[in-house]
Amino acid sequence: MIVVANTTPIISLASVGRLDILEKLFGKIIIAQAVYDEIKAKRLYGFHEIDCATFIDVRPIQGELYKDFLLKELDLGEAETIMLAKELNADFVIIDENLGYKIANNVGLTVIRTLSILLNAKEKGHISEIKPLLDEMIQKGRWYSKTVYQSFLTRAGEL
Repeated sequence: MIVVANTTPIISLASVGRLDILEKLFGKIIIAQAVYDEIKAKRLYGFHEIDCATFIDVRPIQGELYKDFLLKELDLGEAETIMLAKELNADFVIIDENLGYKIANNVGLTVIRTLSILLNAKEKGHISEIKPLLDEMIQKGRWYSKTVYQSFLTRAGEL
């Protein structure tokens, strides 16, 4: 299975000490060089964890064909994530930002978000509850609307 991840899901899971969820669900994760560079640009969540996570493979994109086009709407990490996922014919691409999600979906990629990963981890028994992790992510800077928060936890059977 080929899974390419963007910056925000990695930082979000690292902020709650659960980057291991990605390995448990997918085995190996691939990130674009720009994603690695974004994580290493600030000494925040993920800064140290990214170098210790042996299941994360950093790869450069091969082509530059659509990069300028994507950069009109997305940041460099999102653009390279989408490009790398297309180059590798990824089974999944993990992107949380709405515009990046929509563009990845529109170019034929199967896109998932951090919340879906948490739900999948709970369904597979890797975590027992989502709400404490979600609350901690929010406390550490992640933002979800009240509607998304409530509907997601209701769906997960935790509200």
